[in-house]
Amino acid sequence: MESRQSSQSLQSTGSPESAEHRQFRAGVRAWIADNKPAQPDFMLPQSFLEVETEAQFDYLRRWQKQLYEAGYLGFDVPREYGGQGVDSARQSIVQQELGRAGAPFFVNQIALQWVAPTILTYGTEEQKKRLIQPLLSADEIWCQGFSEPGAGSDLASLQTRANAVEGGYRVTGHKVWTTLAHFARWMILLARTDPEADRYGGLSYFLFPMDTDGVVIQPLVKMTGEGGFNQVLFEDAFMPSDSLLGAEGQGWKIAMTTLTFERGAAQSQNRERAAADARALSELVALVRSTMRDGRPVGDDALFRDRLAALWIELEAIRLGARRASVAGLTADHPHALAMMHKVEFSEFRQRLNRLACEVLGPEAMLWLGDANAPDRAEWPRGLMNSYGFTIGGGTSEIQRNIVGERVLGLPKSK
Repeated sequence: MESRQSSQSLQSTGSPESAEHRQFRAGVRAWIADNKPAQPDFMLPQSFLEVETEAQFDYLRRWQKQLYEAGYLGFDVPREYGGQGVDSARQSIVQQELGRAGAPFFVNQIALQWVAPTILTYGTEEQKKRLIQPLLSADEIWCQGFSEPGAGSDLASLQTRANAVEGGYRVTGHKVWTTLAHFARWMILLARTDPEADRYGGLSYFLFPMDTDGVVIQPLVKMTGEGGFNQVLFEDAFMPSDSLLGAEGQGWKIAMTTLTFERGAAQSQNRERAAADARALSELVALVRSTMRDGRPVGDDALFRDRLAALWIELEAIRLGARRASVAGLTADHPHALAMMHKVEFSEFRQRLNRLACEVLGPEAMLWLGDANAPDRAEWPRGLMNSYGFTIGGGTSEIQRNIVGERVLGLPKSK
C-alpha cells in the first residue's frame, strides 16, 4: 500500500480536471510550499478544539489571515460579502492541497464552516455585509452556544433565556463545551424566547456579541491536560435587537441548518478531511514499517497489515461517499443523510487510526507529551484521546445512528 496512491486518488473529482483548475492547483501548491509557516517552538493543538494559549491562537490566526489576503480563502462566499466569489471547485482544490501539505488548520473553523453559511442562508443584508468578511480574515472569532449542562444531545430542552426588553434582549443561562469562547468576539446562540411555546417553537437564534457585560467565561480542561473548551455563564447580559437571526421562534430550524454544516454538508470540508486523513494514514504506514517488535518490523505481522488495508479501504469509501453527496440525483430523497453518515464515519475512522497506532507502539504509547523518548512526540496517544471530541461534538455517534435509522431507513424509534 503506497501512501502516494491515496493522495493522488483524493485529487480526483470523478471527471478530468480542467486546464484552468490544474493551473490553479499548481499555483496553490507552490504558494503553500513558499508560505507554510515553520513549526513554532511551542506545541500546536491538533485541532481547533484544543486552542488554549495566546501563542497558539496568534500563530493560527496569522496563517488564516495570510491565506485570505493571498486570495485563497472564501471561494464559497460572494464577493460583495468579502469572499472570492462562489467557486466550489477552487475551494475544494485549496482544501485538498492544504490537507496534502499538512498545513496548519484555520483557527476560525466554527465561523468558516458553520456560521458563514448559516448567515448567508438566513441573515439580513446588513448582517452579511457586517459579519462575513471579518470571520474570513480571522479578525473576528466565533464560538457556538448550543449545548448546556442539561441539554447536550437533547438540545431542544435547553433553558437559557433571552427575554425581550427595550432595544434588545437580556440573556440568562449557562452554555458548556464552548470551543474558543475565550478568544471569541461573537457567539451563535440558541436561547428560549417563549417559555409558553412548545420546546421547539420557543427557541430563537442569535448572533451574540461576547464583549457585552454579564458574560463570564470559565475554562475546562480535557483529559489530555489541554484547554480550548469553556463554559459560559450569562448574567442578565444585553444584546441589541439586530442580534436576532431570522425570526423569533425560528431558532430550531436555523440550528438544524447549522448542525447540517457542522456534520459535514460542505463538500470542500469533506475533501480537506479526507486529504488530512490520507496523510495521517501515510504516517501510520511509516510507523508500522519503522517500529520493531521482537527484532522484526511490525509490518511483518499479517494482522497489522490486514488492519492497515482495512483502514485504507475505509478511507476510500469515505472519499467516494463525499463525491456521491455532491451528485444531486443521489441525494434528492434524503438530502442530509450522507452528511450525517459521513460525520459518523470520518470521526470514528480517526479514532480507529489512532488506536491502531497506539497498538503498534505498545508500551511506548504510554509516554506522554514532553517525554524525550516518546515516539513522534506522543502525537499518536494524544490523537487518540482528542479523537473522542469528534465522536461527541455535532451529535454523538449514537444519536447520529438513531437519526439515520429513524429518518432515513424508517426504523422505529428506540426506547
